[in-house]
Amino acid sequence: MGQKAKWEYFRAIYERYRQADRKRKHAILNEFCVNIGYHRKYAIRLLNDPPPGKAARGAGLTRRRGLSYSREMLSILAAVWEAAGYPWSVRLKALLPLWMPWIRKRFRVRLEIARQLLSISPRQMDRRLRANKTQQKRRIYGRTKPGLLLKHQIPVKTDNWDVSTPGFTEVDLARSSHQRWGD
Repeated sequence: MGQKAKWEYFRAIYERYRQADRKRKHAILNEFCVNIGYHRKYAIRLLNDPPPGKAARGAGLTRRRGLSYSREMLSILAAVWEAAGYPWSVRLKALLPLWMPWIRKRFRVRLEIARQLLSISPRQMDRRLRANKTQQKRRIYGRTKPGLLLKHQIPVKTDNWDVSTPGFTEVDLARSSHQRWGD
């Protein structure tokens, strides 16, 4: 059955399903699943959705919450996080009341911003500072990952590990990419 035929069949059965009692709905649903080949739960969702061809009221518009914290407050939070030595969020939450004199002196904070700073949860701090944390990690650790190329170039001798004399040591030195031979 083609997509257009499925759509026409769905439109024909939709109103019958909506007006039927529980027993009849069960029969219509079984018929619909057999003819179309949809999974039962998917068919139930289709038949319980708004009428075909008509969008639901406000469809396509996702409701978003208003901003709880101002950009000014978030920039102050990032500055305190950096000045305090990048503590984790729970510790930063505990430090904020102690840092308020420093914040007031440095940023001339309004009362509303101070309240926001003191009311933000550690989890929200993690969310709001995520980009800063990623940037900081890249600055400290760089973007490179350790490669396997050097591992394959260093021969490891594993044939005789049974050493009976004390003080025997075997060391393999590998040159780092930042050093030159002879330094």
